[in-house]
Amino acid sequence: MSQLTEIAANPYADELAAAKKAVSLAARLCQRVQQGILQSDIQSKADRTPVTVADYGSQVLISLVLKKELLSHSFSMVAEEDSEDLRKDDAQQILEHITSLVNETIANDDSYNMSLSKEDVLAALDGGKSEGGPSGRHWILDPIDGTKGFIRGDQYAVALGLLDEGKVVLGVLGCPNLPSKSTNKHNGSSSGDQVGSLYFATIGCGAKVQALEGSEPQKITICSRDLTSSIAEKLGVQAPPVRMDSQAKYAALAQGDGAIYLRFSGKGYKERVWDHAAGSIIVTEAGGMVKDASGNDLDFSKGRYLDRDRGIIATNRYLMPMVLKAVQEAIDEEQ
Repeated sequence: MSQLTEIAANPYADELAAAKKAVSLAARLCQRVQQGILQSDIQSKADRTPVTVADYGSQVLISLVLKKELLSHSFSMVAEEDSEDLRKDDAQQILEHITSLVNETIANDDSYNMSLSKEDVLAALDGGKSEGGPSGRHWILDPIDGTKGFIRGDQYAVALGLLDEGKVVLGVLGCPNLPSKSTNKHNGSSSGDQVGSLYFATIGCGAKVQALEGSEPQKITICSRDLTSSIAEKLGVQAPPVRMDSQAKYAALAQGDGAIYLRFSGKGYKERVWDHAAGSIIVTEAGGMVKDASGNDLDFSKGRYLDRDRGIIATNRYLMPMVLKAVQEAIDEEQ
């Protein structure tokens, strides 16, 4: 399929181009911060989770690029960060640092001739306060998914999705530390492979990956192996589990680096939509499935929190029925 034909066949082509540009620019800022992160670049939010200058800077850049590239579109974004902590008197130094990082990233890219003030930065952050919901279009953003991994120098993802009438129709994952070719070594570079990957998908158009710095996009497909090669006991996995921060797990699964992704949080924990929107559509467009513990599709239409039963399961179409059965047996035993 030619590029022009592909664009014509994709009703979200403009949104995808803008999203890829936004995530790529944000990833550059994040790479720069991760290489020289200082303790002064890290804050703690009210819930004691960490937030860095890169979380804020990434969100500002993505908000800015989407608004610039999609001028004729109404803008609504459901995002993790806001300006509340940065408006406090003791946060002025870190706000200046974020503003400098954003402006330097913009200047190095040459796409936009502008310079943001501190007030511009605060306003851009607060552009992510939408509640989302079942009607209209809403961007869903986690500016750094896996902040703890980011701080350690491990995996993280810039995760951007688009919700249209309650359904995720587009997803982009920027994974600066993940190789774009299949590998089992996910923490940092491996065997000299180039790291830094951009994964993206739009509904009905498949999933692809390219280098963050730019390359020809390559189609990705989820692992198709069945239980005969992976069963061990109830769940059927012979290889030890790989633990990885962020939605980089979805990206690794989509390109065939694993067969099953399970996420089961503690009782009372509410999943946020930005933690799964981009990754889930990339997996499904790569030929996989993403369900809750009862086998239902994930429902992103209920606002900032994800409506789901217990856990989240992502795997291929062959394994899903058997994994769901094993999961239900484990839940029944627990009760």
